[in-house]
Amino acid sequence: MPLITGMRMKREEFLQRWEAIPELKKAELIEGIVFVSSPIGLTHGQYDGQIHLWLGTYAAYTPGVAFGPNVTCYMLESAPQPDAFLRILPEHGGSTQDQSNFLHGAPELIVEISESSTTYDFGPKLALYQRAGVREYITLDTFSKQVAWRVLTGGSYRRRSPGTDWIYRSKAFPGLWLDPRHIWSCEGRAMLAVLQKGMDSDEHRAFVVRMNK
Repeated sequence: MPLITGMRMKREEFLQRWEAIPELKKAELIEGIVFVSSPIGLTHGQYDGQIHLWLGTYAAYTPGVAFGPNVTCYMLESAPQPDAFLRILPEHGGSTQDQSNFLHGAPELIVEISESSTTYDFGPKLALYQRAGVREYITLDTFSKQVAWRVLTGGSYRRRSPGTDWIYRSKAFPGLWLDPRHIWSCEGRAMLAVLQKGMDSDEHRAFVVRMNK
């Protein structure tokens, strides 16, 4: 039987069925419900590329931190496939584990590009990530050109606002800075220039020292 959006099943059955469909590249099980994504368009792809560049660069210059694109995660009883995440490696005190080529647990930061997936990125996925303990959850709404940066506080997500300079600053990953205007205009060099300022900050230097211990 193929995987169909809206089907209910356990994670083990979901993964078995998915493995039997090698041509299917993205499917997710969120709180017992199957979601099969529409084909990825150019708009989603270009913003996805910017996010991967941003997070991948930060991870490259921050020991103990790893970047992951489109990796299936065993998270509680679900199996989401986030567009991108950053995690602190387990040997540095992170909350995830590598087992059988899958990620088990909740990465510290997740980013989702919301185009055709807005309903469940802002609904079931948000609820799952909150319950699982994802410390920061960022969504990029490609229709409204809005970034929602959520921080887990007391078990619930709270939206955080950028500074007066338009820059968002991560709490989980010191020095991870983003001016969302550079995402929407696909100005990769400008985006990386802001990130470099973050990685030159005292808070990032202190974080690197902690990760190196």
